Amino acid sequence: MNDAEGNEPLKDFIRDRVVADVAAGAYPGVVTRFPPEPNGYLHIGHAKSICLNFGIALENSGVCNLRFDDTNPAKEDTEFVESITEDVRWLIEGWSDSVLSSEIFFASSYFEQLHDYAVQLIRDGNAYVCDLSLEEWESYRGAPELPGKESPHRNRGVEENLDLFSRMRGGEFADGEKTLRAKIDMTSPNLHMRDPVIYRIRHEAHHQAGEAWCIYPMYDFTHCLSDSIEGISHSICTLEFEVHRPLYDWVLDKLPVPQPRPHQHEFSRLSPTYMVMSKRKLLQLVQEKHVHGWDDPRMPTIAGYRRRGFTAASIRSFCQGVGVTKFKGITDVGLLENAIREELNKTAERRCAVLDPLEVVIDNYPEGQSEDLEAINNPEDESAGNRVLPFGRRLFIERADFMEDPPKKFFRLGPGREVRLRYAYFITCQSVEKDGDGNIMRIHCTYDPETRGGSAPDGRKVKGTLHWVSAEHAVDAEVRLYDRLFTEPEPEAEGDFLDYLNPDSLKIIAAKLEPSLVKLSAGQRVQFERLGYFTPDPKDSTTDKLVFNRIVGLRDSWAKLAKK
Repeated sequence: MNDAEGNEPLKDFIRDRVVADVAAGAYPGVVTRFPPEPNGYLHIGHAKSICLNFGIALENSGVCNLRFDDTNPAKEDTEFVESITEDVRWLIEGWSDSVLSSEIFFASSYFEQLHDYAVQLIRDGNAYVCDLSLEEWESYRGAPELPGKESPHRNRGVEENLDLFSRMRGGEFADGEKTLRAKIDMTSPNLHMRDPVIYRIRHEAHHQAGEAWCIYPMYDFTHCLSDSIEGISHSICTLEFEVHRPLYDWVLDKLPVPQPRPHQHEFSRLSPTYMVMSKRKLLQLVQEKHVHGWDDPRMPTIAGYRRRGFTAASIRSFCQGVGVTKFKGITDVGLLENAIREELNKTAERRCAVLDPLEVVIDNYPEGQSEDLEAINNPEDESAGNRVLPFGRRLFIERADFMEDPPKKFFRLGPGREVRLRYAYFITCQSVEKDGDGNIMRIHCTYDPETRGGSAPDGRKVKGTLHWVSAEHAVDAEVRLYDRLFTEPEPEAEGDFLDYLNPDSLKIIAAKLEPSLVKLSAGQRVQFERLGYFTPDPKDSTTDKLVFNRIVGLRDSWAKLAKK
């Protein structure tokens, strides 16, 4: 069957495994999960995981849990919980929101049960309390090609370990003074299996649990057990967790968890060009004010893309187009930009805006007169209808659409040249007004009243068609021209990623808009004719002060640069 958005059925190695498990009756039902840590905002890489987990649940009449893996109180915050929840709901709305579990889950809700599991490991001789500091442990851990050596505390008796673990929970010891380690294999070629820490001491309040705990479980111990507690069938992770899978299975093997057990599957993470995806680096961008917060439209966060004007459908389309493999590669961000272009070309109504205004005076147009012209809202959609566009003696055009001494192949306006004003008339430039420094202030033209609508009765042709705004009716607006945040395709490849910040990632200009744009509703997206796709900024735009964000240009200007 087709997916919920009418596309052909998706196929990949993870979906094939799920289909095989369903056919074999391996699980009572398909249950997936999206398990972010609430230590930052979601980015475009998370969108791929969301689409995969919710998509698989949708395709198999299953359920997908939103679960916060919140085991590190030092980095987690309620702000991130709220932003992540909002982003997930926005991304799946109208597509797979029907498979979202009825409640939101938190790993911290299982702290008591996880503690009991840890006690069980101690009782069974599979965990011990270790006094080594992290620095000391480095000399015991070894290296991939060098076996580790056992902690001097590895062979403590069960009762001693139970007592120490109880005292850890009771708050008797300082941060880092003791840890609880799984007793596995100090000679394993997989470093994650060399007696990993499963509990550490951290005297810090938790955003959910408050001050109830001063010991917190580690991710590798928590994640597999949270999956088991929630009845997850397919635990889908990015490829860096492949080396963690033996530990995932070991924990489930050693504890009396319900059957059937969840199984972990890994896929390659999304790594688009011209971005950094590390939460640490994204936090650095925010804290050092290289951007204006997590939802800055230049950020690769879902909140940033939403504020910029990207649609959830375009992000989902991009993620589906990238596909699911185990190949570690770089994805051209142009694919994401093309996804929103293709959608908005079909759906966005057209409007006129002038971003770099140059005044035009039509000398033979009656002073004090204006008229309403008919403009097409969307040539791709007849049902969008038409709108009224006011016209008068004084207009604004783009400064780049006029040259005083134009070259031969410049088909726009110049002295003695005739062009078409879209939806209006043919005009011819007669003279130029300059200031004392020789800068062009305005141009004077004449119009042919017989060419209303854009064609001449005598059949003469013009090569240039310009957009415009009536000066008398124009609305002032701040327009924010957003571009890629970095100048290099792989800013993390070498050196300091901050060295590649794009100084032109944001340009703020004063523009002139057609008056209908005042009535544009929040979240509505339009094409500024010949310029690109824009939307009112959801935070800053008001009826008293219009602020528009550029979503994307009409063409990929970076593609030309890449060929040079």
